[in-house]
Amino acid sequence: MPLPEKIGFIGTGAITDAMVRGLLAEPAAVPHIMVSQRSADVSAKLAADFPQVRVSSDNQAIVEGCDTLVLAIRPQIAEGVVRPLQLRDGKRVISVVAATSRPSLLEWIGADVSLTQAIPLPFVARRKGVTAVYPPDADTAAIFTVLGSAVECETKTEYDLLAAASALMATYFGIMHRTTEWLAAHGLPEKKGRAYLAPLFAGISETALLAGRDVDLISLSREFATKGGLNEQVFLDFDGNGGSNALKRALDRVLERITQ
Repeated sequence: MPLPEKIGFIGTGAITDAMVRGLLAEPAAVPHIMVSQRSADVSAKLAADFPQVRVSSDNQAIVEGCDTLVLAIRPQIAEGVVRPLQLRDGKRVISVVAATSRPSLLEWIGADVSLTQAIPLPFVARRKGVTAVYPPDADTAAIFTVLGSAVECETKTEYDLLAAASALMATYFGIMHRTTEWLAAHGLPEKKGRAYLAPLFAGISETALLAGRDVDLISLSREFATKGGLNEQVFLDFDGNGGSNALKRALDRVLERITQ
């Protein structure tokens, strides 16, 4: 599926920066990108790093100058930015605005556009991101496949569940940090602990990817837990002391926040 010739971004924060860098990494996936001047530091750096980037202070000029429009605005100001835009029927729009419902976006846009929502993560800058897309859309999926991979959600429920699961990133790094703290408290320098743990966790994640979707993750857990061994002991302690339940409760609370 060919990508659009021109992609425009309204909102120039961390996600826009990551998407643009991923799309324009060599070999560049698109020939032209427009970005809004806000924020000035990010947009100026993108324009300095990539000759394909054009910065505009006029959001309407971005709407009219692109084939696909990406809304990447903070949810607190999204309505005030989107409502004044004049979009034609059939315009392809991708919203990466967090915690904002599809009906609200369509109301603010006020035109019969082709709207998809997506949850790009910072790793798209390295073309290593996995992005949830709703509703299924081949053109939107093609963009995010260039940036890593895309999971097309058939229902809003699926999309919301993946949005909740994406909130685990800080916990992942937090577990690594707490472990390096524990190692340091027992005499291992923190830098050595990190040098060991980061590749260990990366290898574990790669094993899950290579195993394929038909392999149950709990079966991988058992495979890495010799009966009566150390890995089994840690998992049983974690599970038995409420770790698994605490994780599920946290995800329930995130899902409630997303869907309210």
